[in-house]
Amino acid sequence: MNVINWTKKAKKQLAPIPRHDVEHIIDAVEFLANWPDVANVKALSDRDDYRLRVGRYRVFFTATPGDEVTVILIEEVKKRDERTY
Repeated sequence: MNVINWTKKAKKQLAPIPRHDVEHIIDAVEFLANWPDVANVKALSDRDDYRLRVGRYRVFFTATPGDEVTVILIEEVKKRDERTY
């Protein structure tokens, strides 16, 4: 089991997110304790970071196998629809 750490920036980014989405994000991040056996994770090219998909949010983190996972950043993905050009 890995230890999960949150950066101050990542904790601060949770504040404006709706409560039900925050609950989903926290639940998904808790599964990172089983690193590297997790789903919806992609290694980022040219970096040592990873990305976890949680609905319309992306959680960026670093991981060291058997040691710790550090959540660095949380971003909302703004997808295009029929109203955008």
